[in-house]
Amino acid sequence: MAADARSKQWYLDAMYAEEMWKVTTGEGIKVAVIDSGVNPSTPSLKGQVLKGVNATDEAGGSTDDYNGQGTTTAELIAGTGKGGGLRGLAPGVKIIPVRIPLLEHDEVPQINDPLDGAIRAAADSDAQIINISVGNQYAIGLNMFGEQAAMEYAVRKGKLLIAGTGDNAEKGNKTQYPAAYPEVVGVASSDRGGRATRQSQHGKHVDISAPGEDIPRWCDAEFQSYCDDGGGAVAATALASASAALVWSVHPEWTANQVLRVLFDTADREGWVEGTHSYYSGHGGIRPGMNVLDGKGNPGAPDANLLPDEVMPSPSSPPTPSAPAASQASKAKHGGDAIVAGPSEKAQGDGRLGLIIGAAAAAAILAFGAFAVVRKRRNS
Repeated sequence: MAADARSKQWYLDAMYAEEMWKVTTGEGIKVAVIDSGVNPSTPSLKGQVLKGVNATDEAGGSTDDYNGQGTTTAELIAGTGKGGGLRGLAPGVKIIPVRIPLLEHDEVPQINDPLDGAIRAAADSDAQIINISVGNQYAIGLNMFGEQAAMEYAVRKGKLLIAGTGDNAEKGNKTQYPAAYPEVVGVASSDRGGRATRQSQHGKHVDISAPGEDIPRWCDAEFQSYCDDGGGAVAATALASASAALVWSVHPEWTANQVLRVLFDTADREGWVEGTHSYYSGHGGIRPGMNVLDGKGNPGAPDANLLPDEVMPSPSSPPTPSAPAASQASKAKHGGDAIVAGPSEKAQGDGRLGLIIGAAAAAAILAFGAFAVVRKRRNS
């Protein structure tokens, strides 16, 4: 039932949402949601949805959601919670819907890829953040010449592009696009304990993680009830976009580069080997409260790279960490520390690994000189 939705949004308490809302609700920020469409008539989204774009070949507009996913995404970002609906992490945000066909993970995309046009439309809108819910193992979002020109165009226009890394870790863990492109922030999903979920895809393209387990969603396009089995990359991406909106709302003079750097700088990575990067959580678990409530995080120069050059281990596959890190689901008050999407514990036989390297592995790699300079981002 819709009336039960808010009580099941466990991550809002874990991220200290109520405390952050006393400072900002994300007002002044617009998020373009590239998804299945957004229904603006749910109780939680009334007054929250602006004019959008239909990037499909189908009849209807951007507000015709054909499976409920886009509306869920919008509510997770900007829902007001009215009528017992979902309360967004940034309920002061306005949504610009961009409707696009969704693809199965292994579905071959059409030659005239609508994601290219969808990203351009979002880049031309007033949105500061572009939330991309579509994903595929094939390179999508390219133009007819095979170039990711739309993403480069969006970055040049100062937009922050965010997409999920996918939910097929147990089905081959093939790299997910557009999250793997250098212009896009790749978001992995974490569980209640801050560990990578079993299905969360991993690799060098993971930049950060956000909650993606047991999150309510609209069951279907009838919009009669919520189901409890939501989450994954779609939910994690929405919460990452909302987190960016909260930080950006507090610092409207910042560029996308600065907002992203602060999110990386304040991400939780306690217990990690200094200077390492996680294939499962990237820079760590997202914690907007560290900036919104405590003012932490170094934004750096406005025109600096989205991610500075890093020297980090680059093994062919993620080795097992030397020791599992303890879950830290509850931490210090203020600062939103509760979400710890850092090192994953390795359960017996479950295949979930944590950091790229542990202390012992780091020493071994150093001994063989197997370091590579990896540039994930390029100049905007």
